[in-house]
Amino acid sequence: MSIEAEALLQEAKESIEAAQNYRSELQQRLHGLSQARKQVRGSASQTREALQRHFQELQTAVSRLLTERLNTLLQEVDNIELDSVSPLDDCQKLIEHGVSTADELLREGEAAIRCGINEKEDKLGSFTKKALQIQLDSLPEVPVLVDVPCLSAQLDDSLLHMFRTHVARHGSVASHPPVQIEELVERPGGVLVRWCKVDDDFTPQDYRLQYRRGNSSQYEDAYIGKDTEFLVLHLDPHIDHLFRVCARGEGRTEWSPWSIPQTGYTTLAPHEWLPGVDGYILSSRKNIAMRNDSSPGHGGVLYSNSPTYFCGQTLTFKITAAGQTNKRDSLGVCADSRTDTDSLQRDQAVCISTNGAVFVNGKEMTNQLPAITVGSSVTFDMEVVNLFPVSNNNNPSDGGNFKLRVTIGSGNREVVFDWLLDQVVDSLFFGCSFTHPGWKALVF
Repeated sequence: MSIEAEALLQEAKESIEAAQNYRSELQQRLHGLSQARKQVRGSASQTREALQRHFQELQTAVSRLLTERLNTLLQEVDNIELDSVSPLDDCQKLIEHGVSTADELLREGEAAIRCGINEKEDKLGSFTKKALQIQLDSLPEVPVLVDVPCLSAQLDDSLLHMFRTHVARHGSVASHPPVQIEELVERPGGVLVRWCKVDDDFTPQDYRLQYRRGNSSQYEDAYIGKDTEFLVLHLDPHIDHLFRVCARGEGRTEWSPWSIPQTGYTTLAPHEWLPGVDGYILSSRKNIAMRNDSSPGHGGVLYSNSPTYFCGQTLTFKITAAGQTNKRDSLGVCADSRTDTDSLQRDQAVCISTNGAVFVNGKEMTNQLPAITVGSSVTFDMEVVNLFPVSNNNNPSDGGNFKLRVTIGSGNREVVFDWLLDQVVDSLFFGCSFTHPGWKALVF
C-alpha cells in the first residue's frame, strides 16, 4: 500500500473514531434531554395532582364550615322564634277565653231581656251578678310591635370580598425551587451536604434537609435550622442516599417546594473508638467515648479502632460532657497507636489539651486555643505539604521529614502549623486521653 493510501486509511480511521465519539456525545445529550423532559412532565403531573387535591380539600372544608355556620344561625332563629311566640300564644289563649266568656255573657243577657215578666227579675239579677264577677273592665295587656322581636339576618358582604382577595393570593406555582443542593462531600460514615439559595427574591428564615436510602420511599428529617450545610452521619458505606432541601420564607409558616433530589454516598468507614480499653466505655456505634471511674487518676490513651483519618478531611471532636481537667488530657491525631504512654503529648502526634494548649510532637506551642468545656467542638484539618520525605539536599534516600500542614480549630479561633513526621503515612489514628472520669467525646 502506498504512503498516500496509508495516509487516507489513517485519516478514515480517525474520522470514524471522531464520528463514534460525536455520536456517543449526542446520545448522552439525548439522554439528558429525555431526563429533563421527564422531570418537567413528571413534576407538572405531580403539581396538578397536588393543586387539585388541595383545592378539593379546601372546597370541602369551606363548604362544611359554611353549612355549619348556616345551621347555627338557623337554629338561633328557631330559638328566638320559639321564645318570642310562646308568650304571645299564652296571651292569645287568654284573650280567646275572654271572648268566649263575653259571648256566653251576651247570650245570657239577651235571653234575660227577652224572657217573660215573671222570670225577668230573676234572670236579670243573675246576669248582673255574673257580669260583675267577670270584671268586664279588666283587659289583658297586648305587647306593642316595637317590643316584639322582629328577626333579620345581619350579613357582612365584606366576607366575600375578603375571601375573594385571599383566594386570589392563595397558592403559587414555582418553576424552580428557591434552594438547591450545591455539593455533596463524602465523610467517614456520612455525607456533608451543602446548599444555597438560587432565588434572589426569596428571603429564607429556616432550611430543612431530608434524606433517604436509595431503595426506600420514606424521607426523614436530618436538619432544620439557619445553616447552609450539615453533616449527615450514620450512613452505611457504598449505599446510595437521596438528599433534598427546602426553605421557609421570612414571616411564613409553610415550607417551599423541595429541591431536586441529589444522590450521594460515602466510601469511607465511620470513625470509631477502639473497644475494650480500660477506663473508657463506648456507645453502641462506637463513635462516643466516655471516661469512667474504673481507673481514676491514671489511664492510657484511647485510640481509634483503625487509622481512618485521611488528609483533606475534617476531623471533629464534640465534647458532650466534662469532668475535672488535667494538664495531660489530650485530643488529637497521631501516626501510630502506641500503648506505652498516658497522653498524646508525645512524638508523632499533634493534640490539644483541655486547657487549650497545643502540642506538636510533644512540644507545647506558644499559641493557645480556648479551654475545652461542655459543648466545645475541636476540628483538625490537614494537607500534605511534601509528598515524599525530604532532606537538606533533597535526596529522598537520605531520609528526612514528611510534612503536613495542620489547622486546629476550637471556638472561634484556630492555629496553623507544619507537622514533621519521619515517614510517609497514608492515614492517621485519632485519640484522646482523660485523667479523670466524666468526660464524653463524640468523633465524626
